[in-house]
Amino acid sequence: MNRVVLILLFFIIKVNSQELKINKDSNNLTLDGNIEFADKNLIEAEKFYRKSISKDSLNINASYNLANSFYRNELKQEAINQYKSSIKKTKSKETLHKSFHNLGNIYMQNEDYQNAVNSFKNALLNNPTDDETRYNYALAKELLKNEQKDNKKDDKDKKNDKDKKDKKDKKNDKDKKDKKDKKNDKDNKEKKDEKKDQKKDNKEDKKEKPKPNKISPEQLKNLLKAMDNQEKKVQQKINKKKMKGSPVKNKKDW
Repeated sequence: MNRVVLILLFFIIKVNSQELKINKDSNNLTLDGNIEFADKNLIEAEKFYRKSISKDSLNINASYNLANSFYRNELKQEAINQYKSSIKKTKSKETLHKSFHNLGNIYMQNEDYQNAVNSFKNALLNNPTDDETRYNYALAKELLKNEQKDNKKDDKDKKNDKDKKDKKDKKNDKDKKDKKDKKNDKDNKEKKDEKKDQKKDNKEDKKEKPKPNKISPEQLKNLLKAMDNQEKKVQQKINKKKMKGSPVKNKKDW
């Protein structure tokens, strides 16, 4: 940790001699902030850097070091925003390199490997010889690759789960449809059987109850038989009357 502080302070002193002219009051406030930063009084350092920026909004040193104070104080989102602000304000390759490098470190901590890769790549474009940046860049790429593999596996697992669910739903729908079709077939069969029975009953009724003015063969047979019997009775009566009316021959009484 002390090594990091020394690197940052060295960079601050070096930049002061390279950047364009800075407002004297702003520069003095930046130096006061650097002292507080070195003593790990990060809140006090932040106050000085903010005052310095208010005196001169183009003070790159104050802007970059304010981002460092946020970074050291673990205010990650504030640090990200401030590093981006300092990147927009400077053309110094050294400042750009350090800002992008530190941005990459924050993204790594946030497990945002894609942004980490992009940040370390930009840092290397401004300083290709930095071994630490090259190592972090390679590590970020490897972590991103693994993350993408895991995401693909998760997507594949989700797709498989979805396919299984879809198959299960289709099977359930088919079972429901088959069950419904069977019930409909059963109901239709029962209706057909009912109609068939009803038709059969109607047919039997027609047999038993002939239409008016029509005589069934059985009735006709019975009627002819009755007429024949009646005729026989009539004939018998006639024959009896004939027998009674015929003369009786008396024997001569000679």
